[in-house]
Amino acid sequence: MPETTPRIDTRQTADGLSAVPLGEWTAARLTVGKAWRGATAALAARGQVAVWDLRELRALDHLGALTLWDHWGRQWPARVEADPAQRAVLERVASHPDDAPPRRPGGLAQHVDTLGSGVIQAALQVRDFTTLMGQLLLDFLRLLRAPHWGPWRDFSGHLYRIGAQALPITALVGFLIGVVLAYLMSQVLRQFGAETFIVNILGLALIRELGPLLAAVLIAGRSGSAITAQIGVMRVTEELDAMRVLGIAPGFRLVLPRALALAIAMPLISAWTTLASLIGGILAADITLGITPAYFYEALPKAVPLTNLALASAKSVVFGVSIALIGCHYGLRVKPNTESLGQGTTASVVASITAVILIDALFAVLFKKVGM
Repeated sequence: MPETTPRIDTRQTADGLSAVPLGEWTAARLTVGKAWRGATAALAARGQVAVWDLRELRALDHLGALTLWDHWGRQWPARVEADPAQRAVLERVASHPDDAPPRRPGGLAQHVDTLGSGVIQAALQVRDFTTLMGQLLLDFLRLLRAPHWGPWRDFSGHLYRIGAQALPITALVGFLIGVVLAYLMSQVLRQFGAETFIVNILGLALIRELGPLLAAVLIAGRSGSAITAQIGVMRVTEELDAMRVLGIAPGFRLVLPRALALAIAMPLISAWTTLASLIGGILAADITLGITPAYFYEALPKAVPLTNLALASAKSVVFGVSIALIGCHYGLRVKPNTESLGQGTTASVVASITAVILIDALFAVLFKKVGM
Protein backbone atom coordinates (compact mmCIF):
# COMPACT_ATOMS: atom_id res chain seq x y z
CA MET A 1 0.00 0.00 0.00
CA PRO A 2 1.46 3.44 -0.92
CA GLU A 3 2.66 5.50 2.01
CA THR A 4 0.31 8.35 1.10
CA THR A 5 -2.88 6.25 1.26
CA PRO A 6 -5.06 7.26 4.25
CA ARG A 7 -5.22 4.34 6.68
CA ILE A 8 -5.25 3.56 10.39
CA ASP A 9 -3.02 1.25 12.38
CA THR A 10 -3.62 0.04 15.95
CA ARG A 11 -0.91 -0.47 18.49
CA GLN A 12 -0.87 -1.77 22.01
CA THR A 13 0.74 0.72 24.39
CA ALA A 14 1.12 1.05 28.15
CA ASP A 15 -2.02 3.21 28.17
CA GLY A 16 -4.06 0.68 26.23
CA LEU A 17 -5.03 0.35 22.60
CA SER A 18 -3.89 3.31 20.48
CA ALA A 19 -5.15 4.30 16.99
CA VAL A 20 -2.40 5.62 14.70
CA PRO A 21 -3.58 7.27 11.45
CA LEU A 22 -1.01 6.96 8.64
CA GLY A 23 -0.56 8.41 5.18
CA GLU A 24 -1.91 11.73 3.93
CA TRP A 25 -5.30 12.74 5.33
CA THR A 26 -5.90 15.49 2.82
CA ALA A 27 -8.58 16.43 0.31
CA ALA A 28 -6.29 15.39 -2.53
CA ARG A 29 -6.03 11.84 -1.14
CA LEU A 30 -9.40 11.29 0.52
CA THR A 31 -11.34 12.16 -2.64
CA VAL A 32 -9.39 9.80 -4.95
CA GLY A 33 -10.98 6.46 -5.81
CA LYS A 34 -12.01 4.44 -2.75
CA ALA A 35 -9.74 6.26 -0.30
CA TRP A 36 -12.64 7.95 1.50
CA ARG A 37 -14.54 4.69 1.94
CA GLY A 38 -11.40 2.95 3.14
CA ALA A 39 -10.68 5.69 5.68
CA THR A 40 -14.23 5.82 7.03
CA ALA A 41 -14.40 2.01 7.19
CA ALA A 42 -11.12 1.98 9.12
CA LEU A 43 -12.50 4.58 11.53
CA ALA A 44 -15.71 2.61 12.03
CA ALA A 45 -13.74 -0.57 12.70
CA ARG A 46 -11.71 1.12 15.44
CA GLY A 47 -14.77 2.33 17.33
CA GLN A 48 -14.18 4.81 20.14
CA VAL A 49 -10.49 4.40 20.89
CA ALA A 50 -9.29 6.37 23.90
CA VAL A 51 -5.82 7.23 22.57
CA TRP A 52 -5.16 8.74 19.15
CA ASP A 53 -1.60 9.32 17.96
CA LEU A 54 -1.47 11.60 14.93
CA ARG A 55 2.24 12.29 14.95
CA GLU A 56 3.04 9.77 12.21
CA LEU A 57 0.69 11.41 9.69
CA ARG A 58 2.46 12.63 6.57
CA ALA A 59 -0.10 15.42 6.03
CA LEU A 60 -3.35 16.63 7.59
CA ASP A 61 -5.62 19.32 6.19
CA HIS A 62 -9.08 20.64 7.03
CA LEU A 63 -10.96 17.77 5.37
CA GLY A 64 -8.86 15.12 7.13
CA ALA A 65 -9.30 16.85 10.49
CA LEU A 66 -13.05 17.18 9.89
CA THR A 67 -13.24 13.46 9.10
CA LEU A 68 -11.55 12.59 12.39
CA TRP A 69 -13.60 15.16 14.32
CA ASP A 70 -16.84 13.75 12.97
CA HIS A 71 -15.78 10.22 13.93
CA TRP A 72 -14.94 11.39 17.45
CA GLY A 73 -18.54 12.48 17.83
CA ARG A 74 -17.50 16.14 17.43
CA GLN A 75 -15.75 16.13 20.77
CA TRP A 76 -12.18 15.50 21.93
CA PRO A 77 -11.26 11.91 22.79
CA ALA A 78 -9.63 11.08 26.09
CA ARG A 79 -6.13 11.60 24.72
CA VAL A 80 -4.75 12.99 21.44
CA GLU A 81 -1.06 12.97 20.61
CA ALA A 82 -0.37 15.53 17.87
CA ASP A 83 2.28 18.04 16.87
CA PRO A 84 1.46 21.78 17.13
CA ALA A 85 0.46 22.16 13.46
CA GLN A 86 -1.93 19.19 13.59
CA ARG A 87 -3.45 20.37 16.87
CA ALA A 88 -3.98 23.82 15.37
CA VAL A 89 -5.96 22.32 12.48
CA LEU A 90 -8.04 20.20 14.86
CA GLU A 91 -8.72 23.16 17.13
CA ARG A 92 -9.79 25.24 14.15
CA VAL A 93 -12.27 22.50 13.17
CA ALA A 94 -13.46 22.16 16.79
CA SER A 95 -14.05 25.94 17.02
CA HIS A 96 -16.76 25.72 14.34
CA PRO A 97 -19.28 23.23 15.77
CA ASP A 98 -21.92 24.18 13.19
CA ASP A 99 -19.81 22.88 10.30
CA ALA A 100 -21.60 20.07 8.51
CA PRO A 101 -19.76 16.75 8.51
CA PRO A 102 -17.94 15.94 5.27
CA ARG A 103 -20.24 14.57 2.62
CA ARG A 104 -19.40 11.10 1.44
CA PRO A 105 -18.55 11.04 -2.25
CA GLY A 106 -20.75 8.85 -4.40
CA GLY A 107 -24.05 9.84 -2.75
CA LEU A 108 -27.07 11.25 -4.58
CA ALA A 109 -26.11 14.83 -3.76
CA GLN A 110 -22.61 14.27 -5.12
CA HIS A 111 -24.02 12.85 -8.37
CA VAL A 112 -26.36 15.82 -8.73
CA ASP A 113 -23.43 18.20 -8.15
CA THR A 114 -21.35 16.34 -10.74
CA LEU A 115 -24.18 16.48 -13.27
CA GLY A 116 -24.72 20.19 -12.66
CA SER A 117 -21.02 20.89 -12.97
CA GLY A 118 -20.88 18.94 -16.23
CA VAL A 119 -23.83 20.89 -17.67
CA ILE A 120 -22.21 24.19 -16.71
CA GLN A 121 -18.89 23.16 -18.26
CA ALA A 122 -20.66 22.08 -21.46
CA ALA A 123 -22.51 25.42 -21.63
CA LEU A 124 -19.25 27.30 -21.14
CA GLN A 125 -17.59 25.28 -23.92
CA VAL A 126 -20.49 26.06 -26.27
CA ARG A 127 -20.18 29.74 -25.40
CA ASP A 128 -16.41 29.77 -25.98
CA PHE A 129 -16.74 27.86 -29.26
CA THR A 130 -19.42 30.25 -30.50
CA THR A 131 -17.17 33.17 -29.57
CA LEU A 132 -14.30 31.56 -31.48
CA MET A 133 -16.46 31.16 -34.60
CA GLY A 134 -17.53 34.80 -34.42
CA GLN A 135 -13.94 35.92 -33.94
CA LEU A 136 -12.89 33.85 -36.95
CA LEU A 137 -15.49 35.61 -39.09
CA LEU A 138 -14.31 39.03 -37.91
CA ASP A 139 -10.69 38.09 -38.57
CA PHE A 140 -11.60 36.90 -42.06
CA LEU A 141 -13.33 40.23 -42.80
CA ARG A 142 -10.24 42.01 -41.47
CA LEU A 143 -8.11 39.94 -43.85
CA LEU A 144 -10.32 40.90 -46.78
CA ARG A 145 -9.98 44.59 -45.91
CA ALA A 146 -6.19 44.46 -45.59
CA PRO A 147 -4.87 41.29 -47.27
CA HIS A 148 -1.28 42.59 -47.26
CA TRP A 149 -1.29 42.35 -43.44
CA GLY A 150 -2.45 38.72 -43.48
CA PRO A 151 -0.46 35.88 -41.84
CA TRP A 152 0.46 34.38 -45.21
CA ARG A 153 3.71 32.75 -44.08
CA ASP A 154 1.84 30.88 -41.34
CA PHE A 155 -0.86 29.98 -43.85
CA SER A 156 1.62 28.54 -46.36
CA GLY A 157 3.41 26.55 -43.66
CA HIS A 158 0.17 25.03 -42.37
CA LEU A 159 -0.99 24.31 -45.91
CA TYR A 160 2.19 22.34 -46.54
CA ARG A 161 2.11 20.42 -43.25
CA ILE A 162 -1.62 19.75 -43.29
CA GLY A 163 -2.02 19.16 -47.01
CA ALA A 164 1.15 18.00 -48.77
CA GLN A 165 2.54 15.92 -45.92
CA ALA A 166 -0.81 14.11 -45.50
CA LEU A 167 -0.94 12.83 -49.09
CA PRO A 168 0.96 9.53 -48.56
CA ILE A 169 -1.10 8.25 -45.62
CA THR A 170 -4.45 9.32 -47.10
CA ALA A 171 -3.59 7.67 -50.42
CA LEU A 172 -2.55 4.43 -48.74
CA VAL A 173 -5.64 4.20 -46.55
CA GLY A 174 -7.93 5.22 -49.40
CA PHE A 175 -6.42 2.62 -51.73
CA LEU A 176 -6.91 -0.14 -49.17
CA ILE A 177 -10.50 0.91 -48.46
CA GLY A 178 -11.25 0.80 -52.19
CA VAL A 179 -9.77 -2.69 -52.48
CA VAL A 180 -11.74 -4.01 -49.51
CA LEU A 181 -15.01 -2.41 -50.59
CA ALA A 182 -14.71 -3.69 -54.16
CA TYR A 183 -13.82 -7.20 -53.00
CA LEU A 184 -16.78 -7.40 -50.63
CA MET A 185 -19.23 -5.97 -53.18
CA SER A 186 -18.02 -8.40 -55.85
CA GLN A 187 -18.92 -11.38 -53.65
CA VAL A 188 -22.51 -10.16 -53.38
CA LEU A 189 -23.01 -8.91 -56.93
CA ARG A 190 -21.70 -12.15 -58.46
CA GLN A 191 -24.54 -14.06 -56.80
CA PHE A 192 -27.14 -12.00 -58.69
CA GLY A 193 -25.24 -11.62 -61.94
CA ALA A 194 -25.02 -7.86 -61.46
CA GLU A 195 -21.27 -7.44 -61.66
CA THR A 196 -21.46 -4.29 -63.78
CA PHE A 197 -23.29 -2.40 -61.01
CA ILE A 198 -20.07 -2.32 -59.00
CA VAL A 199 -19.26 0.85 -60.95
CA ASN A 200 -22.36 2.56 -59.52
CA ILE A 201 -21.71 1.33 -56.00
CA LEU A 202 -18.03 2.23 -55.88
CA GLY A 203 -18.48 5.53 -57.66
CA LEU A 204 -21.33 6.81 -55.55
CA ALA A 205 -20.03 5.48 -52.23
CA LEU A 206 -16.45 6.66 -52.66
CA ILE A 207 -16.99 10.00 -54.39
CA ARG A 208 -20.00 11.15 -52.41
CA GLU A 209 -19.44 9.70 -48.93
CA LEU A 210 -16.44 7.54 -48.08
CA GLY A 211 -13.74 9.62 -49.77
CA PRO A 212 -14.49 12.93 -48.01
CA LEU A 213 -15.38 11.22 -44.72
CA LEU A 214 -12.25 9.07 -44.66
CA ALA A 215 -10.02 12.03 -45.50
CA ALA A 216 -11.64 14.16 -42.79
CA VAL A 217 -11.24 11.46 -40.13
CA LEU A 218 -7.58 11.00 -41.01
CA ILE A 219 -6.93 14.76 -40.96
CA ALA A 220 -8.82 15.10 -37.66
CA GLY A 221 -6.57 12.50 -36.06
CA ARG A 222 -3.39 13.74 -37.72
CA SER A 223 -3.69 17.52 -37.99
CA GLY A 224 -6.44 18.29 -35.48
CA SER A 225 -4.38 16.82 -32.67
CA ALA A 226 -1.29 18.67 -33.91
CA ILE A 227 -3.15 21.99 -33.85
CA THR A 228 -4.27 21.43 -30.27
CA ALA A 229 -0.80 20.34 -29.19
CA GLN A 230 0.89 23.33 -30.85
CA ILE A 231 -1.39 25.91 -29.25
CA GLY A 232 -1.39 24.00 -25.96
CA VAL A 233 2.40 24.07 -25.80
CA MET A 234 2.24 27.81 -26.40
CA ARG A 235 -0.01 28.02 -23.35
CA VAL A 236 2.36 25.93 -21.25
CA THR A 237 5.38 28.00 -22.30
CA GLU A 238 3.39 31.26 -21.77
CA GLU A 239 3.77 32.31 -25.42
CA LEU A 240 0.06 33.13 -25.59
CA ASP A 241 0.40 35.50 -22.65
CA ALA A 242 3.39 37.11 -24.36
CA MET A 243 1.33 37.60 -27.55
CA ARG A 244 -1.40 39.38 -25.60
CA VAL A 245 1.15 41.59 -23.87
CA LEU A 246 2.59 42.56 -27.27
CA GLY A 247 -0.89 43.31 -28.60
CA ILE A 248 -0.95 40.41 -31.09
CA ALA A 249 -4.42 38.95 -31.57
CA PRO A 250 -4.20 35.16 -31.07
CA GLY A 251 -7.22 34.57 -33.29
CA PHE A 252 -5.75 36.42 -36.26
CA ARG A 253 -2.32 34.81 -36.01
CA LEU A 254 -3.22 31.31 -34.75
CA VAL A 255 -6.80 30.41 -35.65
CA LEU A 256 -7.27 32.17 -39.00
CA PRO A 257 -4.27 30.68 -40.91
CA ARG A 258 -5.08 27.17 -39.70
CA ALA A 259 -8.76 27.48 -40.63
CA LEU A 260 -7.90 28.85 -44.10
CA ALA A 261 -5.30 26.15 -44.67
CA LEU A 262 -7.70 23.36 -43.77
CA ALA A 263 -10.56 24.91 -45.75
CA ILE A 264 -8.38 24.86 -48.89
CA ALA A 265 -6.51 21.61 -48.23
CA MET A 266 -9.48 19.42 -47.28
CA PRO A 267 -11.25 19.42 -50.70
CA LEU A 268 -7.94 18.60 -52.40
CA ILE A 269 -7.12 15.84 -49.91
CA SER A 270 -10.67 14.52 -50.29
CA ALA A 271 -10.33 14.34 -54.08
CA TRP A 272 -6.91 12.71 -53.70
CA THR A 273 -8.25 10.10 -51.26
CA THR A 274 -11.25 9.42 -53.47
CA LEU A 275 -8.98 8.93 -56.49
CA ALA A 276 -6.78 6.49 -54.57
CA SER A 277 -9.89 4.61 -53.41
CA LEU A 278 -11.21 4.37 -56.94
CA ILE A 279 -7.88 3.04 -58.19
CA GLY A 280 -7.92 0.37 -55.49
CA GLY A 281 -11.51 -0.51 -56.29
CA ILE A 282 -10.84 -0.70 -60.04
CA LEU A 283 -7.88 -3.03 -59.53
CA ALA A 284 -9.86 -5.27 -57.18
CA ALA A 285 -12.83 -5.36 -59.55
CA ASP A 286 -10.55 -6.25 -62.45
CA ILE A 287 -9.05 -9.14 -60.51
CA THR A 288 -12.25 -10.51 -58.94
CA LEU A 289 -14.89 -9.72 -61.59
CA GLY A 290 -12.89 -9.16 -64.75
CA ILE A 291 -14.27 -5.63 -65.19
CA THR A 292 -11.53 -3.72 -66.96
CA PRO A 293 -10.34 -0.20 -66.05
CA ALA A 294 -11.44 0.95 -69.51
CA TYR A 295 -15.05 0.00 -68.71
CA PHE A 296 -14.79 1.87 -65.42
CA TYR A 297 -13.45 4.95 -67.22
CA GLU A 298 -16.37 4.86 -69.66
CA ALA A 299 -19.20 3.98 -67.25
CA LEU A 300 -18.25 6.01 -64.17
CA PRO A 301 -19.27 9.48 -65.52
CA LYS A 302 -22.67 8.06 -66.54
CA ALA A 303 -23.25 6.33 -63.20
CA VAL A 304 -22.18 9.18 -60.94
CA PRO A 305 -23.27 12.74 -61.85
CA LEU A 306 -20.71 15.52 -61.47
CA THR A 307 -22.84 17.19 -58.77
CA ASN A 308 -21.70 14.48 -56.34
CA LEU A 309 -18.11 15.69 -56.67
CA ALA A 310 -19.23 19.29 -56.07
CA LEU A 311 -21.18 18.20 -53.00
CA ALA A 312 -18.20 16.27 -51.68
CA SER A 313 -15.92 19.29 -52.15
CA ALA A 314 -18.35 21.64 -50.37
CA LYS A 315 -18.70 19.15 -47.55
CA SER A 316 -14.93 18.89 -47.25
CA VAL A 317 -14.60 22.66 -46.79
CA VAL A 318 -16.99 22.48 -43.83
CA PHE A 319 -15.04 19.50 -42.46
CA GLY A 320 -11.77 21.43 -42.66
CA VAL A 321 -13.04 24.56 -40.94
CA SER A 322 -14.70 22.48 -38.21
CA ILE A 323 -11.53 20.49 -37.52
CA ALA A 324 -9.47 23.67 -37.34
CA LEU A 325 -11.92 25.41 -35.00
CA ILE A 326 -12.20 22.42 -32.67
CA GLY A 327 -8.43 21.97 -32.57
CA CYS A 328 -7.87 25.66 -31.78
CA HIS A 329 -10.71 25.68 -29.25
CA TYR A 330 -9.22 22.87 -27.18
CA GLY A 331 -5.72 24.27 -27.62
CA LEU A 332 -6.74 27.64 -26.20
CA ARG A 333 -8.45 25.91 -23.26
CA VAL A 334 -5.29 24.03 -22.22
CA LYS A 335 -4.05 24.93 -18.77
CA PRO A 336 -0.33 25.52 -18.16
CA ASN A 337 0.49 21.90 -17.28
CA THR A 338 1.30 18.77 -19.27
CA GLU A 339 -1.66 16.76 -17.96
CA SER A 340 -4.13 19.31 -19.33
CA LEU A 341 -2.24 19.29 -22.62
CA GLY A 342 -2.70 15.53 -23.02
CA GLN A 343 -6.37 15.69 -22.06
CA GLY A 344 -7.01 18.56 -24.45
CA THR A 345 -5.35 16.75 -27.36
CA THR A 346 -7.39 13.60 -26.74
CA ALA A 347 -10.63 15.57 -26.40
CA SER A 348 -9.84 17.47 -29.59
CA VAL A 349 -9.46 14.31 -31.67
CA VAL A 350 -12.64 12.74 -30.29
CA ALA A 351 -14.66 15.92 -30.76
CA SER A 352 -13.32 16.47 -34.30
CA ILE A 353 -14.17 12.95 -35.47
CA THR A 354 -17.61 13.16 -33.85
CA ALA A 355 -18.27 16.53 -35.49
CA VAL A 356 -17.18 15.20 -38.88
CA ILE A 357 -19.60 12.28 -38.65
CA LEU A 358 -22.47 14.53 -37.51
CA ILE A 359 -21.83 17.04 -40.29
CA ASP A 360 -21.69 14.23 -42.85
CA ALA A 361 -25.03 12.90 -41.60
CA LEU A 362 -26.51 16.40 -41.81
CA PHE A 363 -25.31 16.80 -45.40
CA ALA A 364 -26.71 13.37 -46.28
CA VAL A 365 -30.16 14.39 -45.00
CA LEU A 366 -30.21 17.91 -46.46
CA PHE A 367 -28.86 16.95 -49.89
CA LYS A 368 -30.36 13.49 -50.28
CA LYS A 369 -31.87 14.37 -53.67
CA VAL A 370 -28.76 16.07 -55.06
CA GLY A 371 -26.79 13.98 -57.54
CA MET A 372 -28.99 10.90 -57.15
